[in-house]
Amino acid sequence: MSSDLWSFSLATYARPGVEDACLQLQTAGASVCLLLCGLWLEQRGVTCDEQRLSQLQTLTEPWDIDVVQPLRALRMQWKAPATDDAVLKGMREQIKSLELEAERALLSRLEGVAQEWGQNGAGAKTWLEGLAGSAASPNRDALQVLRVAATGT
Repeated sequence: MSSDLWSFSLATYARPGVEDACLQLQTAGASVCLLLCGLWLEQRGVTCDEQRLSQLQTLTEPWDIDVVQPLRALRMQWKAPATDDAVLKGMREQIKSLELEAERALLSRLEGVAQEWGQNGAGAKTWLEGLAGSAASPNRDALQVLRVAATGT
């Protein structure tokens, strides 16, 4: 298991089925960074409670809304036009890099908060559902794909 959240996230995301599951959950309104953080916390055996869930969500929401989502929207907006425009394609790749760096910064912030919690072992299996929010119920299969993939990192 990777000790830092960024390495864990990269290793987990690269596993079969994870990208599709994350995109499905993202489309349903979940934050992929929060989901990856939840998996990491589950793997570390950190106890989940409402205060901790709220702390992670409060940290994530403004960064996601103000930084990550606008970069993602611009990258997606340029997808079709970039297929026929080499300059725009290069700029789109730069936006993609910025989006990834924004996600890395968020994961670093989440790790900083969560590192203080330590490894307790009890009640660790509710992070993923708690952080997926309303996206959890209709996407239980996607959550299970993530949980299984994380056990292999």
